[in-house]
Parts: sequence; C-alpha cells; structure tokens
Amino acid sequence: MLQRISKRPESEHHQTGGGTSVRALMAVGSDRTVHQADALDVARGCAVRGWPVHPLAPGRKTPPANCQSCQESPHSPVDCPCIPAGRWCHGFHAATLDQDVITDWWRSTPGFGTGVACGPAGLVVIDVDSHTVPVPARDRILPGIPIHDGVALDGLENGFHTLALLAALRHAQDPASDAGTLRVRTPSGGLHIWYQDHTQRQFTCSTGSSNGRALAWQVDVRAHGGYIVAPGTVTAAGAYEALPGARTPSPLPQWLSEELVRTGHLKNRPGHQQVPQPTVPARGRQAVVAAGGGKHGAERVLCTVLQDVTDCATTPEGAGFTGKLNRAAYTVGGLVSAGHLTYTDAERLLLDAAHTARPAQDRHNSAVIRSGLAAGARQPLYVREARG
Repeated sequence: MLQRISKRPESEHHQTGGGTSVRALMAVGSDRTVHQADALDVARGCAVRGWPVHPLAPGRKTPPANCQSCQESPHSPVDCPCIPAGRWCHGFHAATLDQDVITDWWRSTPGFGTGVACGPAGLVVIDVDSHTVPVPARDRILPGIPIHDGVALDGLENGFHTLALLAALRHAQDPASDAGTLRVRTPSGGLHIWYQDHTQRQFTCSTGSSNGRALAWQVDVRAHGGYIVAPGTVTAAGAYEALPGARTPSPLPQWLSEELVRTGHLKNRPGHQQVPQPTVPARGRQAVVAAGGGKHGAERVLCTVLQDVTDCATTPEGAGFTGKLNRAAYTVGGLVSAGHLTYTDAERLLLDAAHTARPAQDRHNSAVIRSGLAAGARQPLYVREARG
C-alpha cells in the first residue's frame, strides 16, 4: 500500500535582506500577500537575476491580449513589429531584460503580474498540481514505468504523491521537499520547483496532461517554449509565494535530467531522429478533397489553421490558444460555407486539433468551435485551386 504523503511542503514566513526588489521578488511578509504596488519591483528583480520577463494580465496567470492589429491579422511572433518596438504582444515571446522597457510596461498597467520566459532564462521548472480528480489508468501514473496490478494505489491522490513515488524509485530526494532550490507555492495548492540548466540541452515544456509528455501524473515541466509565474505575483486566486529555503534555483539534478530525457522533454535529442508529423490528419485532407478542394488551395488553408491550434500543445500557457482556435473555426466555417468540406468533418477536425493542444477543456473547446464556425459560415471562403 502506498503511504500518504504530505500534500505540500509546510509554509513558513521569514524576512529576507537586501533591497525592495529582492523583498518583493521573494514574496514574503507577515500578511502572506504582496501588494500590487510591488509588481514593478518583482519584474525588475527577476530581470536583475537574468530572467527575461513579460506581463501577465492583471489578476490572472496568463498574458494580456495582443494588440488589436495582431488580433485582426494573425502572424508569427517572429514577424511581429510590436516586439521590436517594445510592446508586449505574443506573451513570453516578448520577454525582455531591458529595465527601461519593463518600467514602461508596468507603469502603464500597475496591476500586471510577472511571467518569466523559461528558455532564455535557462530555467527548468517542475510544476506539481494538487487537483482533486480520479486517479488515471496505471500506465498514466508514471509514463513509461509499469505499475503492477498487485500494487495498491490507496492514498495516491495528486502530483505531490506521484513525484515522491518517482523520486523513491530513483533513490533520490523528493524535489517537493528540496529546500536547496527555489520552491514557489501556487494559489491552488500546487508547487513550482525551480532549477537552473545552463547546458547546451534544450528541455521543452510538457503538453499539458498528455500521457506521453508529463513527467508524472499531475507533474508537468516548464522550460523552452513556455513561461512560469514569478514569485511575488498576485492573481485573483492568491499569491505565488516562495517557500522557506533557497532563494535561487539550484542546478538541475542529474536524475531529473535523465527522467526528462526519458519522458521526451529533450529537444533534438542526440541520436534520436524526429519523425515528421503530418500537418493535418489524413482524414482531414480526404474530407477536403472529397468535397471538391485541392492540394494547393482549401487543403493548404485547412492545414495552416489546424497546425496553429495543435502547435499550442508545446506551450501549456501563454500561446493564445482560445484566440487561435476561434480564428481557425471562423476560417473553417468559411470553407464549409463555400462547399470545400462538410460541417460534420469540419467540427470533428477542429475538435481533434483542440483536444491535442488542450485535452482537459473539451467543453470549452466545443463552445469556441461552434461559435467560430457559425460566424465563419456567414462569410464563405472560396479558395482558388491550382490547375493540373
């Protein structure tokens, strides 16, 4: 039988030395909150540590919406004129160390929270959740590690337990109790465990709750291609508060590095050949062709918008997923109205793409898709097909 493990490390409050930026960054204080007046200090303090920052919408843990121009004309962050101009569009892609830019951003909107772009900062953050949900099938508890049917799962309830179990199997210290590195308690009762990795490796984010990419059940990874909420940030749900112990991330432990490689979090793994993936399911291409579309017209449009949605799978937060899904549904609605594919095929393809990127929010995805398809259907999208 599995022993019950403490839901989260015990929290204490103590004072730190140094200037205002450090005090704000570490999110300490007798009232267990950080006033929003300190938000600029939090952002500045992160940048001083070499962690590029970007704004989070006031009271939320997600970036603010892109500017109107970027919303109306979707494009890659690489091609966006806003970022070179010092504007914060595209979430973590706009992250900066420039103190003047940071000051302008937070003074324009004092309620901004602070996000840290993990990749440029050389950070690998273990994101432990404590959600009250049913325990999944045994092959999802520790991806790639079989758990025999004879092993009782009594007491297994959340990510704190699965991370402790993984550490025990590797004869290593439970990262959740590792006071030697920065640990940040989240408002929902979870934990962010910060590590530094300045090697040439590029660890990537988990794809939400995907079976094959989580480190363990309810344990995800924030690294290249994503961001983490800075300690000291306050949302409507509460504060992200540093726990007693180290105030800086320690080097990523070797055993965790090996687990990240094993669970597929290493980008461009040496000796591992990436298998090209189709940009859209075969049934999607077949549906377009059967309805009269062609390889160089409607199919190309369909592939592009579906790929924009599925690409969000590599970024758990901050990818503008809902906006991309809405734009995809609107575009596909126009294809349906123009006769390039049926409504049934369109809805199924969009649902599949949305589930790939955000598998835990199917109901939300469905509502966005229905609304977008209905709006797009009022503007038929006739695509010129290539002549054979």
